[in-house]
Amino acid sequence: MSKKLLLLSILISGVSQAQFFEDAKPTKIDTLKGSNTEFRNFWDVKKYDIVVEPNFEAKSIKGSNKISLTIKKDIVNPVFQIDLQSPMKADKITASFPIVDKKIDGDFIFISTKKNFKKGEKYTIDIDYSGNPVIAKRAPWDGGWIFTKDKNGNPWMTATDEGIGASIWLPVKDIWSDEPDNGITFKIITPKDLVGVGNGKLIKEENLGDKKSWLWEVKSPINDYSIIPSIGKYVNFKDTFDGEKGKLDLDYWVLDYNLDKAKKQFEQVKPMMKAFEHWFGPYPFYEDSYKLVESPHLGMEHQSNVAYGNKYQNGYLGRDLSGTGIGLKWDYIIIHETGHEWFANNITAKDQADMWIHESFTTYSETLFVDYAFGKADGNKYLQGLRGNIQNDKPIIGTYGIRNEGSGDMYPKGANMIHTIRQVINNDEKFRQILRGINKDFYHQTVTTEQIEKYFSEKSGIDLSSIFNQYLRTVKIPTLEYKQNGNQLTYKWTNVIPDLKLPIRLADGQELKPTEKEQTTTLKSDKPVDFDKNYYINYSKQ
Repeated sequence: MSKKLLLLSILISGVSQAQFFEDAKPTKIDTLKGSNTEFRNFWDVKKYDIVVEPNFEAKSIKGSNKISLTIKKDIVNPVFQIDLQSPMKADKITASFPIVDKKIDGDFIFISTKKNFKKGEKYTIDIDYSGNPVIAKRAPWDGGWIFTKDKNGNPWMTATDEGIGASIWLPVKDIWSDEPDNGITFKIITPKDLVGVGNGKLIKEENLGDKKSWLWEVKSPINDYSIIPSIGKYVNFKDTFDGEKGKLDLDYWVLDYNLDKAKKQFEQVKPMMKAFEHWFGPYPFYEDSYKLVESPHLGMEHQSNVAYGNKYQNGYLGRDLSGTGIGLKWDYIIIHETGHEWFANNITAKDQADMWIHESFTTYSETLFVDYAFGKADGNKYLQGLRGNIQNDKPIIGTYGIRNEGSGDMYPKGANMIHTIRQVINNDEKFRQILRGINKDFYHQTVTTEQIEKYFSEKSGIDLSSIFNQYLRTVKIPTLEYKQNGNQLTYKWTNVIPDLKLPIRLADGQELKPTEKEQTTTLKSDKPVDFDKNYYINYSKQ
């Protein structure tokens, strides 16, 4: 495996879980974790009020979560499922409705009721929890808590849980399709000499003797895996960005000894925001601020609380994943993880199988940033360089209903699919308005692959369904077989799904509409044909 492939395989991390589902038949537990079951489908989360207090020495945490919910349909004697993964424990469970039984079954809490619930009724479930959470072995690619120390010996704690789920430490309704519509409050209790940083805006600090509490508030819907506390010897500095919706608060929390480095490196944020607002529309969480928080791991897209651990250097830990040199002009973690604020946090996939919506668009956001900041030629070159990381091992879309993600190719291959679609649309302003429109029309929503596919086809006026099918659901890369005789070019598709509709242009702008049937066209000259390299297809000269 090349160094680039090794880096990307580390970056994408979902391979082990996906491989498991290839080799083993999904179980009832998989379905309970990944499906909108009868224990979940009748209620909607409205808000979480969370408290967490970590204990560094014991590597334990304790806290509470008040779950505010609304009933979605009339139902009699339902059973509520709350997720809390072992070895964490629910110490106390109460609710604003009568509970007749509470059953702890592995990673699930089942709350039985004896009551007629009516659509629109509002209730709460309160859970006190504690325990020694799973410790991450190689965060952020596996899930768990991190209890480490900074270089001065101060405790430094946080968590990552995108793949395995927030319920690895917090009792929640752990399914991507149900975000708390009214956001969260998030109280972090720390030793008095440390700082607790959460999502959203800091609304209250309180001294508690030898401890301190930090109360944060998120007003927007938020995906569960984005709810992350960071505790350390942090210092804070602030800035503002004059954006499309006014002044956006920029809030930076870094280890005290890295302050000067951070002030210099984080200068990249404003030009990045300008580029992303140009392509995607306004930053989706003005009310919750934008935040970079230094982390002991590489980074993660925690909503309004982006974890940063790229060691204040450009590239991906000083390397360029594209192999072109262009990736060394900017900080990969700042750009990539912030791109997720639009794709993953603003627009969230309902099912983990559709995680490409997060990663393909966000990987492509790197290209669009380069395009805006350094020019289209560099953007194209960077994107083409990422192709060296594509493995075509299995489809990008995973298995639905079992918390399973597809191939890690959702990063470079998915980005190249979007770039190919951009070429087919052949109008960058229309393409830009589609990207802006999708963030506006699906603002703060959860979506499916089918919704995204339909949106692109409708707004472009082009049936793109076969292109999505080709790249998302197969490992086949379209191959154009061709032969040239003077100014005569004979060509056809191979390695394609039936009736692939993927028109391509030559470098001189001449358009071809290949099919699986051989065609011949007259070129503008008899010089060797020059293909446009921006399409992610293979060429085979016969």
